[in-house]
Amino acid sequence: MPRSDATAQMTRAGLNLIQQALTIYDRDLRLAVCNRPFQTMFGLPEWLVTPGAPFEDTIRYLVEAGEYGEVADPEAFVVTRVDQARAFVPHYMERRRANGRMISVEGSPLPEGGWVTVYTDITAIKSQESLLRARSEELSDQLLTRAEELARTNRQLESTIAQLEEAKRGLAEMEARTRLVTEMTPAHIGHVDTGGVYTFTNRRLSSVLPGRSNDIVGQAFGKALGLPTAKRLNENLNRALQGASSVLEFTDADSGRRIRTAFTPDRVGEDGPINGVYLLSTDVTEEAQARAVLSQTHKRELAAQLTSGLAHDFSNLLTIILGLQSRLQRLNLPPDAQDLTNATTAAARRGGTLLDRIARISGRRELNPVPVEMRRFFETFGALARAPLPDNIRLSITQSVPDDLLMLDEGSLQDSLLNLVLNARDAIGADGGEIRIRAQKVRDTWLDIVVEDSGPGFSREALDYALDPFFTTKGKAGSGLGLSMVFDFAKLSGGNVTLQNQGGGGARVTYRLPLRPVPAAAAKPLLVLLVEDMPDLRLSVREMLTGLGHQVIEAESVAEADTLADLPAIDMVLSDIKLSGHVTGVDLLARIENRRPDLRLALMTSLPEAHTLRRRGAACWPVLSKPFDSDQLHAILLRKNTA
Repeated sequence: MPRSDATAQMTRAGLNLIQQALTIYDRDLRLAVCNRPFQTMFGLPEWLVTPGAPFEDTIRYLVEAGEYGEVADPEAFVVTRVDQARAFVPHYMERRRANGRMISVEGSPLPEGGWVTVYTDITAIKSQESLLRARSEELSDQLLTRAEELARTNRQLESTIAQLEEAKRGLAEMEARTRLVTEMTPAHIGHVDTGGVYTFTNRRLSSVLPGRSNDIVGQAFGKALGLPTAKRLNENLNRALQGASSVLEFTDADSGRRIRTAFTPDRVGEDGPINGVYLLSTDVTEEAQARAVLSQTHKRELAAQLTSGLAHDFSNLLTIILGLQSRLQRLNLPPDAQDLTNATTAAARRGGTLLDRIARISGRRELNPVPVEMRRFFETFGALARAPLPDNIRLSITQSVPDDLLMLDEGSLQDSLLNLVLNARDAIGADGGEIRIRAQKVRDTWLDIVVEDSGPGFSREALDYALDPFFTTKGKAGSGLGLSMVFDFAKLSGGNVTLQNQGGGGARVTYRLPLRPVPAAAAKPLLVLLVEDMPDLRLSVREMLTGLGHQVIEAESVAEADTLADLPAIDMVLSDIKLSGHVTGVDLLARIENRRPDLRLALMTSLPEAHTLRRRGAACWPVLSKPFDSDQLHAILLRKNTA
């Protein structure tokens, strides 16, 4: 017998063994549970003791059976009793039945809705009371009356105690459920009293602020959060103690995480005293990174709109100026005039170079993150960065990033770091010195790459404006766009760039990017169905896939791929868009997706982004542009379908 059936059977047997009659009706006043003494006590038919029997039908049956004696208006009596039951008011009463027996009726509502009633035959107790009154002439009538009242009061008190115990159990269950819900919430919920001491916590503080204890009940606000963080929040906390709600977003100095904390006064009533403050803290680091990316994208779009028209007209003017200078240079001019013409030509050409840089910084640009092994990246970058450095400038690189692979735009990161190295070289000057690069992980949130040099450091003006476009301290030798382009890439990635001077001299640039390890699931080898009708290209892609640790099944036609895609072991399909015949790779993946929605699908193509067929495919699946390398291929294997 199943455990649930056995438990139900034992419960019914236990209820039938008690001497009292018991009923439980649900919130709709339909019978949920009753025991056999209930049926026996009132002589009810089987259909009225079956779960689902309406309370109204039971009362009507009892009225018709004479349970309540003579009733002038039976229907009105039934309606009144049903209305009383719907009110769900706890009660205790004693009444004499039509057969002369006395019963007590004790009713109590249930927390989940519904009603439980216990009927007790107290005829013997009443008979003893009557016998005592009849035979005890020595006892005063007043004493007997008081004894009866005391007995009745005791029974009512027992009923009240039972109700209180049930309420207590209900409150305990509700508190346990509330605590479970709060501890599952991906945020920290706490309560601080008027003295600044924690009186409640859902034990999730360390998930929001790493390094803090979860057991903070009884601790002062500053001790629980740490003095620097508490000092940052004290103003909002004090305002909440005065009755003002607020929300504060701040960056935790230890972990670098972005935290949003809401302060809500714990007030009794609208105008009552304040007993403390509720605090709700959530980690919004990824949201803040996304906001930074969106803000930077909007700035770039605005810059592109503002500069595109000016750049077009300016380019036309430079073209005219260069044409006129060319005509002047062909004339027989005096030496001084020739020097002026050459200088004007050089200035115009510099203006053209500047326009190209403006186009790069304000034009549309998308990140292309690929899995990057940091050790290999810095080995390659070290060789690249040392090439333009003179012999009297030393370059040292240290990195302590334990993750094997990180998702980064390798090309843009390399360009940005090279820009910082060249700036450091120029700052050090001819006397020589040292450039130090170190990469480190900040908690599990950021990748910090710090570039330090032994030069004179940043001027006060440079600290304030070096990240702004066109600001330069190099005079005519600089465009003022180098650091601003580095800052632009960091912001597009959701990170930041900070400039400082070292205590012992020299500049320090901290290049901060979101730490995004390659998902662990990406390490799982896949069985990839490769669809490509050109043998040489198919072989090349196959070697890339196997080099990444994946297994490959090849198909050179749509018909062959359509059949192989039904193999249950296939994990992914990678198809060229243009295939032999009239069926395209887009059509093929659509067919496969209808049959196998669990498969990961991707396309590869040499078609331009504006091509209709490519746009159709990109609306549903990742698209890899040819030519590509293994890193770009690995990145496309990590992406999910876009539909």
